[in-house]
Amino acid sequence: MAIDALLDELVASGAEVGLQVAVIRHGRTLVDAARGVADSRTGAPVEPGTLFWAGSTAKGVAATVAHVLVERGALTDDMRVVEVWPEFGAHGKDRVTLRHVLTHTAGVPGLPPGTSAADLCDWDRMCGVIADAEPWWEPGTRFGYHAKTFGFLLGETLRRATGDPISTLLRRHVTEPLGVGDEVHFGVPESLLPRVARQVGSATALPEPGSPLARAMPPGVVPDAEYANRSDLLTSDIPAEGTMSARGVARVYSALLGHVDGVDLVSPGRRTAMAAIAFTGMDEVMGFPASCAFGYSPFRPSGRGRPGSTFGWLGANGSAAFADIDSGVAVAMMRNRFGDFTTAARIDQLIVDELTREDSP
Repeated sequence: MAIDALLDELVASGAEVGLQVAVIRHGRTLVDAARGVADSRTGAPVEPGTLFWAGSTAKGVAATVAHVLVERGALTDDMRVVEVWPEFGAHGKDRVTLRHVLTHTAGVPGLPPGTSAADLCDWDRMCGVIADAEPWWEPGTRFGYHAKTFGFLLGETLRRATGDPISTLLRRHVTEPLGVGDEVHFGVPESLLPRVARQVGSATALPEPGSPLARAMPPGVVPDAEYANRSDLLTSDIPAEGTMSARGVARVYSALLGHVDGVDLVSPGRRTAMAAIAFTGMDEVMGFPASCAFGYSPFRPSGRGRPGSTFGWLGANGSAAFADIDSGVAVAMMRNRFGDFTTAARIDQLIVDELTREDSP
């Protein structure tokens, strides 16, 4: 594919520092590319196994853990969170279900205004804050991006239901069976920190004070390179965020498509349900119309793809990972320069064009 030339161009021009791209179609790896520098201080190159902080790209990984556990009977889509986490029922939240959590309709996106990055590393503290939160809306009636609370809300629900933290569940049920146990993480084991690329660049402008987005993502937890490079954050379970390689998370999505021999993560019926649009309407946090699939974003960076076919997630620094049922492709893009999704969109458009040509008679 022409991905190699594009990656060379992006790094040579200075538009990117380090990049990884993985493309797997029907179980066959088409691209496993690494370019540029992982750490500009040392000049260490990006390798296929380099790990990248990928922000909210991990939300799709966390949702995957939940879907796999539902398939295996450990919990159900419509179980109420209070069935396993009684404290969460405070302030009338007793009707929140796992489905609401996965579709960002639970109504608890907010955090105290003084929440710091260090606070995110304290699992019990964060879960206590969320359990005691007052809901913004009746569960299931509105949609709003749970930027930081999603991971704790989902992770604690899974921990209460199974007895194991979400990182253990990820390894046991997803990444180790796929042979990528060292390449997709919420909290990175300290022994693997030397493999993590160093992020560079700044976050976008801080949310307007007092806005719904600022209430959901206070200034102290808005990500930028300094935030993403903190070892305490990298090694902590914060499942709304994560660290991974492109080839590792692409293999997870390929398995979700049913294309990894010997590893059946989900049934065809659940795959269809995962990609189906679950909610369309105004995002009460972000302030614009949006759609959500069943635990995933239904969008590709290029804007291509059919609703009900694409499922994945994008990360704050411009990373992305997703699967597309129609084309049978799983794609992941990692980068270590904070920015928008221009690079991801260019790469994705090139993938779409190449596969279209490949499929042409």
